[in-house]
Amino acid sequence: MTTNTLKLKRSKDRKVANAVTPNGKQASIANTFGLPAGKAYSCPGATTVCESVCYAGKLEKVFPAVKVNLLHNWALLKDADGETMVQLLNEMIADFVADCKKKDAPMLFRIHWDGDFFNDTYAYAWKVVIDKYPDIQFWVYTRVKSAALILKDVPNLSLYFSADSENVKTAVDLKINSGVRMAYLAKTFAIGQADVKEMIGRPAAKCPENNKQIPLISNNGSACVSCSLCVYSKSDIIFSATKK
Repeated sequence: MTTNTLKLKRSKDRKVANAVTPNGKQASIANTFGLPAGKAYSCPGATTVCESVCYAGKLEKVFPAVKVNLLHNWALLKDADGETMVQLLNEMIADFVADCKKKDAPMLFRIHWDGDFFNDTYAYAWKVVIDKYPDIQFWVYTRVKSAALILKDVPNLSLYFSADSENVKTAVDLKINSGVRMAYLAKTFAIGQADVKEMIGRPAAKCPENNKQIPLISNNGSACVSCSLCVYSKSDIIFSATKK
């Protein structure tokens, strides 16, 4: 029997919560999963732009307990074979489903609030698990082209390729030739809109939380679930590094 020390640990993230506490201030279900950020860990596609603004990486430094959980997940997965990865991920998602059923919460799961697909075996393992749970809506952002190609046609996964000025050619290629949504990070929304319109011929939506239009979390739910643009892959999306 698998013990807790051999189980992956989910995280609570107020921005992506599928259920909130009665006071509307915290997530009540751990509906996301993370790995340590950076090229030394799980982010082979990291750019200097994303590393300079990585909010998740900053949280690792501010909250030591968060980093401990991420390193725990990394230790279990980094050298695992595909079968072991599938087993670990499946156990984690099964626990998530049980939590949702207890609280009658919508089954929405954000993959990688921190970290990324560190190799193709890991991406394929997630594909197996996502396919096993068609009643869960998953969403993820990645900077790894091979992972995007592996996961692009999974029906219950909203997939975004995270782009900035350094890797935007890859994002445009994936958008045009493979239909992968783009999440574009620019210095400002105006710059982002101009860049995206020039690249793909039409504008993208501005993240309303990043644009200070909706709260991170409230009695109405989390920002991502309240907005739902990314959760259900409704539009390409723009983020501003300056929130302006």
